[in-house]
Amino acid sequence: MEKKTCLYDRHVALGALMSPFGGFIMPIQYSNITDEHNAVRQHCGVFDVSHMGEVRITGPDAEQYVQHIFTNDVTDAPFGQIYYGMMCYPNGGTVDDLLVYKMGDNDFFLVINAANIDKDVAWMNEQKEGFDINLDHQSDYYGQLAVQGPEAEAVVEEVLGLPCKELKFYTAKTLDVADGDEGETIIISRTGYTGEDGFEIYGSHEFTQKAWDKLMESGRCKPCGLGCRDTLRFEVGLPLYGDELSADISPVMAGLSIFVKLDKPEFIGKEALAEQKANGVAQKLVGIELTDKAIPRHGYAVLSPEDDVIGEVTTGYHCLSVDKSVCMALVKTEYAKLGTELAIQIRKKVFPGVVVKKKFYDKHYKK
Repeated sequence: MEKKTCLYDRHVALGALMSPFGGFIMPIQYSNITDEHNAVRQHCGVFDVSHMGEVRITGPDAEQYVQHIFTNDVTDAPFGQIYYGMMCYPNGGTVDDLLVYKMGDNDFFLVINAANIDKDVAWMNEQKEGFDINLDHQSDYYGQLAVQGPEAEAVVEEVLGLPCKELKFYTAKTLDVADGDEGETIIISRTGYTGEDGFEIYGSHEFTQKAWDKLMESGRCKPCGLGCRDTLRFEVGLPLYGDELSADISPVMAGLSIFVKLDKPEFIGKEALAEQKANGVAQKLVGIELTDKAIPRHGYAVLSPEDDVIGEVTTGYHCLSVDKSVCMALVKTEYAKLGTELAIQIRKKVFPGVVVKKKFYDKHYKK
């Protein structure tokens, strides 16, 4: 049975199209995907991302443990620094991609994908042996909002009254927020999944509901569903677990080696990933631009010039921000070079395309 976020009733009241995603009933769109997509690119949009998972790692060995399960390197990080990376299996396959927030000495806040929460928490618990840590699964406590777009900073400051201007990209802080005689500590970070400037705000269900209501009443940001969240992340080349990363797709295959720090003493999957980087992989993730307006979808076959099947599409759309039909696809490495001419089998027709960079639209982060 799918779960509901703390904002479910508000989505229904707004007439959102609701659908299962990652074990939750989530809003896919409110008005239409194009309008919501453009609102984030041009102004400000807000997403309910309360379905995401949160895990707090504390204790004397917290940093050592995070180093063990995470591909990126969190040592010597200042408080408030955020890292993107992966948890990997010993064979290099991806357990999940995640964000790690360094909140204090031996205090880390991990944000994981909704569809992987149970699997990830079980995996983390399996790796605890020999580490003096406390693993606190906090997903049921937190709601989460993502306020995204070029006007996001002004909206968060002026509508929600949360000081955020000083936050640099991929940094976070805690804030004590008062509500009458009650108060709580929230987390706000300059992060997102859209390629635009923006913030993610973690708080109790009650805080999240009140913040959502303020944003809606202000009229300064548009409610956005998971439909445009996917189009936005896709066209700036951000991966989605289950499409561009999986137990069968390693960070090296996905072109994410920059987040795999092989100079660390050890982490799960290091040997396999080092071997892949040294000797190459059989398949690589590429971008493909079609010369036609046809739309490639997940699972469609990618063909070589000789009409052999050499891979398949992971995500494809008509890219709204640049008006092109594009996709990401996992193909045999010998066909992954930029400029290589390939084709996509779309139903009974074959459409020509060319290998391009996976980032189809430039990110607009505030560094």
